[in-house]
Amino acid sequence: MTGLSEPTKTEMTRRRNEMLLTAPTLFWLVVFFIVPTLAMVAISFRPTTPYGGVGEGWTLDAWKALANPNYPVILWRTVWLSLVTTVICLALALPIAFVLGRLQGKWRAIMLMLVVVPFWTNFVIRVAAWRILLHPEGWLRESLVAVGLIDADTLLLYNQGAVLMVMVYTYLPFAILPLYAAAERFDYSLLEVARDLGAGGLTAVTRVFIPGVSRGLLTAMALVLIPALGSYVIPDLVGGPDDEMIGNKIAQRALGDRNLPQAATLSVALLVITLIPMMIVYLLNRKERNQPV
Repeated sequence: MTGLSEPTKTEMTRRRNEMLLTAPTLFWLVVFFIVPTLAMVAISFRPTTPYGGVGEGWTLDAWKALANPNYPVILWRTVWLSLVTTVICLALALPIAFVLGRLQGKWRAIMLMLVVVPFWTNFVIRVAAWRILLHPEGWLRESLVAVGLIDADTLLLYNQGAVLMVMVYTYLPFAILPLYAAAERFDYSLLEVARDLGAGGLTAVTRVFIPGVSRGLLTAMALVLIPALGSYVIPDLVGGPDDEMIGNKIAQRALGDRNLPQAATLSVALLVITLIPMMIVYLLNRKERNQPV
């Protein structure tokens, strides 16, 4: 019996090359994601020392502390604000991506530049700029009071409305870019065909365009929802004491209270919540790929 056949050798060579190509990425994920995540899970079962360290032995005290009535309220606020932010971003990004996909030449480049311009400025500076803009003594509030659009005791800052608005502003580009990438590949002549077959303009968009960019829509949903769930700076700078999100509590437990097991426990809870939309997007994409053409 001779050695391996040529196709078998070719297959082994291809697999070896694939392993070599993916090895750096796998190493990166293991060292900077899997290992820290496992360490965080382990710390969540450790006791807290009086000096802010991690004690010896194992305990469920940090997990039992999640029964505190404040935590479910904060978790719900985090999920609610993140979901609303995602819905608003997708609703705004769809028509923008539709228009961008139809533009040509310099106008498309100009519009894309306007979308990515916020990324040229530091994130914290942008949020701080909103804090200045919405300040109780800022020109925007004083102008709205002067023209009678809001009452003199109405605050534009330190409330959930301000947090939601700044979150939408921050994460909107993350929804526009993947939707634009999908809209750029969409065949807009299909809309004309739908119109010729009797569909109205809105029907053609909802029945043809939106399904045609569904993969970009799912990607945009994940890119907005996942970072929104971990928001910390936005509620810290423009929200009030009743607008804390889970990211604020994690920072407070880790930096202020030096309660690392409690911070790790909240981080694990946030990780589980974050994995839910990731799994949903993965399953929907897999279902879409398995659908017969």
